[in-house]
Amino acid sequence: MRAVITVVGQDKIGIIAEVSRVLADNKINILDISQTIMQDMFTMIMLVNVDKSVVSFKEISETLHQLGESLHLSIRIQHEDLFHSMHRI
Repeated sequence: MRAVITVVGQDKIGIIAEVSRVLADNKINILDISQTIMQDMFTMIMLVNVDKSVVSFKEISETLHQLGESLHLSIRIQHEDLFHSMHRI
């Protein structure tokens, strides 16, 4: 199953490294990544495969949320279908 991770917040060193570390530690593969900085705001969208994850979807969601809080960022993960449904015009 694929999922979409969004990261938004104040730019700082190590954001991609920290998010990638959590994903690697939990055997979640990054399929695609788009990242940009708008003035001082960091934004990133990742498409990931969670088929081989060693934790449940709820657990990785909570882990990413906690990471976001520690870095003062908004980090969310959604099933790919839900993400597409929410962003249709």
